[in-house]
Amino acid sequence: MEVYPVLQPRICHDRQRQSALNPGPDLKTHSNIRPRSASEDCFGFIARPGEMTIRTYFIHRSQVAHLLARLHAESEAQEKTLSQSWFYFKYLFGFYFTGKTWSTSADAHMSDKFVALEQDKCHFMYLLARSINAKNIVEAGTSFGVSTMYLALAVGQNVNAMRARDEKVAGRVIATEWESSKAERARKHWSEAGEEVEPWIELREGDLRETLSEEGMPEEIDMMLLDTWIPMALPALEIIKPRLKRGAIILADNTKMARALYKEFLDYIHDPKNGFKTTTTAYSGGLEMIVYLP
Repeated sequence: MEVYPVLQPRICHDRQRQSALNPGPDLKTHSNIRPRSASEDCFGFIARPGEMTIRTYFIHRSQVAHLLARLHAESEAQEKTLSQSWFYFKYLFGFYFTGKTWSTSADAHMSDKFVALEQDKCHFMYLLARSINAKNIVEAGTSFGVSTMYLALAVGQNVNAMRARDEKVAGRVIATEWESSKAERARKHWSEAGEEVEPWIELREGDLRETLSEEGMPEEIDMMLLDTWIPMALPALEIIKPRLKRGAIILADNTKMARALYKEFLDYIHDPKNGFKTTTTAYSGGLEMIVYLP
């Protein structure tokens, strides 16, 4: 991965636009944030892993931006391999013709795969979390912790902005992961990201049907990401539903590409008696955006 400095006039122009739009106190200098020098304030990075471009204006420190760029690049490289494409084909083909959704060999194949939420979806998710001032978010399916970092950035920035207004609030991302090896990798990534990310995450390892039912869950959940083994999407939602705040947002990945696998889940959220309003956004594979309005 190479990191290219953005031309200074362009960044200055972008920062002037951002200032004019008054994005919020978390992007301004507080006493607990080191003031930027004049050169820093008119300088940014565009990280280009391969053909990808990740604009990092919402991330305070370049080390977090660079880490995310690197991890997205590694994930995308895995997804583009012939073996991974063949795996997905066999997975969907097997379901259509046999109804089989998983196997021990599939577990073994995926044990070292990122399967990270794509960068554009992550940016969209981050902005949604900021726009609703989400303080408590649940993620079903952490994998190597890439999407979790965006959620943690949003929660941390939301909570810090509220505290700057003398509001007494707390917040966290409750992440779940079945594979212990993936959980270990995720923790290393969060540690590398540092204080903007790591303190805001609580990782629960094991079967989410058990871990999300354990004590210590927030009374109200503002947002949920479902990016897990598809048959677990509905059980996860049903467990969290009693805690969902009115107006809470749920995102489910690949609902268009894997629509047959999501059938039970989609039937549930489309049933008016369950209190959800939903639309399938045009992101790759389909990203379902669901709002809880009982």
